[in-house]
Amino acid sequence: MTQINNVSDKNALITQATALIIQKIKEAIVKNNICTIALAGGSTPKPIYEAIAQTDLPWDKIHIFWGDERYVLPNHPDSNEKMAREAWLDKVDIPPNNIHAMPTTANNPQADADKHNQELLNFFEITSGFPTFDLILLGMGDDGHTASLFPHTQALQVCDRLITVGNKEDSLRLTFTVPLINQANCVIFLVSGSNKQEALQQVFSETGDTNQYPSKLIKPQGELIWFISNS
Repeated sequence: MTQINNVSDKNALITQATALIIQKIKEAIVKNNICTIALAGGSTPKPIYEAIAQTDLPWDKIHIFWGDERYVLPNHPDSNEKMAREAWLDKVDIPPNNIHAMPTTANNPQADADKHNQELLNFFEITSGFPTFDLILLGMGDDGHTASLFPHTQALQVCDRLITVGNKEDSLRLTFTVPLINQANCVIFLVSGSNKQEALQQVFSETGDTNQYPSKLIKPQGELIWFISNS
């Protein structure tokens, strides 16, 4: 099921998306006594994380992952982990073992991708296939990329792994693969800015090219929910 929410501005996006994310977290905990959520980086989610940090939730039942990470140290200004910790995770009483950051310290992106791949298999107690996240948050760039799945890159084709190495020019990343994202119970896209409109038209077009606009590859077995604002 796909739901598209065109909202008036970024503030409305933040308010509505925050409410839905909190609802989804609570629903997963009621159903399974646990919630697994993968976070997005970028500027749009930050105020959402700050709002969630002000919410009373059973933090010991929430497990935090990331859909992608720049291959930088965790204290680097560009780190998605650093942003989420400062905006949210450092402000709540979540057990440290519930935070499952992507490793970026081996000076070997492929080795760290392999390590995190195994960490996910161990956490979800599976030996093969793809685990089901309760909730995955995604952004979208003006080039149509999502997570670190960039246009016309090898990462788009990886279908036998959970984690792979993504790249944007000379910038290396770790990223969830397309089939892992598509196994989720719910995927929420958070997209703001007038510069995204052309890419959105292609993503929603029946004739859009998935290699050029990778967000079009995201078709989860569960819910797909978009929050979109022009500003």
